[in-house]
Amino acid sequence: MAKSDTPNRIRGTQDIFGDDQRRFARVVDTFERVRALYCFQRLEIPIFEATGVFARSMGETSDVVSKEMYSFEDKGGDSITLRPEFTAGIARAFVTGGWQQHIPMKLATHGPVFRYERPQKGRYRQFHQIDAEILGAAEPAADVELLVLADQLLHELGIADGVTLQLNTLGDAETREAWRAALVAHFSAHRDSLSEDSKARLERNPLRILDSKDSADRPIADSAPDIDAYLTDEARSFFEAVTSGLDAAGVAWTRNSRLVRGLDYYRHTAFEFVTDRLGAQGTVLAGGRYDGLIETLGGNPTPGVGWAAGIERLAMLIDEPQAQGVDAVVVPLGDAASEKAQGVVAALRRAGLAVDMAFRGNMKKRMAKADALGARYAVILGDDELARGEAGVKNLATGEQQPVALDALAEALRTA
Repeated sequence: MAKSDTPNRIRGTQDIFGDDQRRFARVVDTFERVRALYCFQRLEIPIFEATGVFARSMGETSDVVSKEMYSFEDKGGDSITLRPEFTAGIARAFVTGGWQQHIPMKLATHGPVFRYERPQKGRYRQFHQIDAEILGAAEPAADVELLVLADQLLHELGIADGVTLQLNTLGDAETREAWRAALVAHFSAHRDSLSEDSKARLERNPLRILDSKDSADRPIADSAPDIDAYLTDEARSFFEAVTSGLDAAGVAWTRNSRLVRGLDYYRHTAFEFVTDRLGAQGTVLAGGRYDGLIETLGGNPTPGVGWAAGIERLAMLIDEPQAQGVDAVVVPLGDAASEKAQGVVAALRRAGLAVDMAFRGNMKKRMAKADALGARYAVILGDDELARGEAGVKNLATGEQQPVALDALAEALRTA
């Protein structure tokens, strides 16, 4: 194949290998361990859904739906979309699976998601998320549990220092309606000074203007009315219960009254864990309460709250994990030893030992492979060793070598 015919990786995708893969795996392994401590059930959902699942749940005019989704018509003529996030698919599974009888449900998953946007540091068109959701729990205790789970995850990944939990309330339906009307009035009075994006948002999603990054919008957004003036007693009590729960659990937080979620079904708690170590794209984990989502997909009214985090972003923040340890490398010398080594390697692996085999090159090159893999021992098999039914076991740290019977090899490596 000519060099010009060599296929390139699709822009915005990545091949995860080596140090990057070890960081990635550490995030996933830590998430799996911590979510089990909190009794969250593992869930798998399809990578693609009917386009309507996302259009109905996220809104036709949202940036994700209107600009970023990978949608296509399949061979049956149906409109299909690669999932841009997990929550909508989990809500669809809840409705179509008839899981109402199991509430409250604590669910967790992870895997690839897809968004068409400009690739940049830590942001890809195919990327990966971890996700945790609680369905069927209207109590603020559910919000607290998810936030404590996220906080523990970040601590166990060793990245909690320098990460701040920013918290806000979006109130209940009555609060949000009153606040939205006040925001529309405020932004309409300054319409001519708004950016083009914010002018469009004013018509369909005025809350999103509050977190605009456009310099023209910031003075107007900063002077907009706070939600606190419109909170009902119920909404205020809910938020106080969340903050009190976090204080009781020892989770530090800070109030960000400009933190919003633009979709209409979001209620009460909204939050982001933010760092200054990733430049402008500083959010590493975010979520909120979405009490109206299940209804938009045809289900019975069911409260929900959840969060998601990008695995790649979390991986960028953690220390490089050590490569997997290798217990031994088997070094066969000669045809007979090479054949016997296949059985020796298989037996050691079945005994729970991490073992590789150096089967190419001279003795020096084979021992160099054992060193390069960071193996604790080299298991040397030659004609003389085979005749005696043993192997030479060399400690690669000390250089000491001793004979060990083949049928005692696994135990000797395990206890050494």
